[in-house]
Amino acid sequence: MSIAIAIDGPAGAGKSTIARLAAKELGYIYVDTGALYRAIGLAASRRGYTAENKTEIIALLDSIKVELAFNDRQEQIVLLDGEDVSGFIRTPEISMMASAVSAIPEVRAFLLDLQRNMAHTNNVIMDGRDIGTVVLPDAKIKIFLSASPECRARRRYDELIEKGMDVKYEDILNDVIARDYADSHREIAPLKPADEAIIVDTSGEDLETSVNKLMTIMRENI
Repeated sequence: MSIAIAIDGPAGAGKSTIARLAAKELGYIYVDTGALYRAIGLAASRRGYTAENKTEIIALLDSIKVELAFNDRQEQIVLLDGEDVSGFIRTPEISMMASAVSAIPEVRAFLLDLQRNMAHTNNVIMDGRDIGTVVLPDAKIKIFLSASPECRARRRYDELIEKGMDVKYEDILNDVIARDYADSHREIAPLKPADEAIIVDTSGEDLETSVNKLMTIMRENI
């Protein structure tokens, strides 16, 4: 029987990086659900849609294909209609669009079966906003990973600067705060810890310390 580990938390908490490293350590499949929503947000943005274009975004779902795959270096990538869009989905603009599309029930339903099927057929570490509460309510381990908005904004800023992008820390912080509010106040599957989730705050911790903390929790509970 497959084992599922759910890691939820707000934008920039380090879920993707930590989950990816932990999955490699355990030999599990890493499922970046946020990348799936970002891909849909990118598809909508490329067509000039905004958060107000809900009808158009819903109609868009019938004409796109979103997948998680692995490149020749065995790195997980997200495909939009066969195109590797991994390098286009991490901007603040697409982050906000991802938050907007994730509040649409039809979008969540569109991705739900894909996410659950991966968990039913593989040992997975899956991260997102509602994995432990909605997508995988029977996950063996549920972790809610967080950090202060300032800490998360600084991490995202450093990541984007390293990629050569022209961004301002203040803009990133404002985006983080706005997305926190949007994610936690939406009607459909709002961001919140599952009742039985283990709460982990990584404010002020480096990556190695955070990974070791989560690995200890996982090994103790598998």
